[in-house]
Amino acid sequence: MRIEQLQTFLAIVEIGNFGQAAKKTGVTQSTISRQIQSLEKDLGLTLFHRTSQAKLTVGGEKLLPRAQRICQEWERAAHDCAELIEGKQPELCVAAIHSVCAHYLPPILPQFCADYPETQLRVTALGSDRALKVLRDGLIDIAIVMNNRFLTNSAEIEVIPLYKEQIGVLMAANHPLTEYEQIPLEKLAEYPQVVFKDGYGMQRFVQDWFTRQNLELKTVMELNTLDAFRGVVRQGNMLALLPQGALIGSLEDPTLAIRPIATPVELDQTISEDSDGNDNLTRQVVMVTTHDRLKIPPIAHFCNLVAKTIKEQK
Repeated sequence: MRIEQLQTFLAIVEIGNFGQAAKKTGVTQSTISRQIQSLEKDLGLTLFHRTSQAKLTVGGEKLLPRAQRICQEWERAAHDCAELIEGKQPELCVAAIHSVCAHYLPPILPQFCADYPETQLRVTALGSDRALKVLRDGLIDIAIVMNNRFLTNSAEIEVIPLYKEQIGVLMAANHPLTEYEQIPLEKLAEYPQVVFKDGYGMQRFVQDWFTRQNLELKTVMELNTLDAFRGVVRQGNMLALLPQGALIGSLEDPTLAIRPIATPVELDQTISEDSDGNDNLTRQVVMVTTHDRLKIPPIAHFCNLVAKTIKEQK
């Protein structure tokens, strides 16, 4: 059974004559007859009484309301797909890591809304692992995350590199480690650490980094917002290893201090790659979507805006 057969069936019902239905649909009467005969063969019963007027049989009466619903749904589907191709997407859903939401997306969002006023933009701050999962599940269109080649290694996935950033140490302004211009690796292991919750790529990144340095990570707390990190760290001797983008909001805070991590000479010469494909003192942030979504004008435009804006800011 094909949609053209049902459309032909409905045309004959509307006009009441095979010949006139052929003229309306722009095909020959023999084509119309073959389509109906094929449909009747598929269903195992006749649909019309072959008289001067094509009248429905009992089988035709049963098929009519269902054929109408099927063809109406087909028309809606075709209309929606055509609008998608034309860029008339009702909404665009984006999930991004917190630092990107806080510092890079704000100037991009109003520009996109001005360019595509009919598309409702939905932005959610999520950890990298969670954002990639909801992308794979089809719940969002774009994920801006910390790169993880194991989670993005799929034929349909498109990965657009955005930038790399150093990891720094956030601490209270009166913390003992503020005496160092660069924090020695062994000193990091002496103090309790505040890390991102499970599901955030940074938690795995920090844990793996400590493991490679043969150091123990003394995790005492898991958080999921940058405000929470700042609030907890300024209260005592806890440390937090955070990327540059997450440290921007702390630069002018007199109650906080930021220091880079010292890299030993022997480590400089043997920089290894972590599980996410970055060197062991930086992380890479990427934009992830699917090949088919990049063909949809609003999504392609948003991706271009993000890549262009971040490149200009960097």
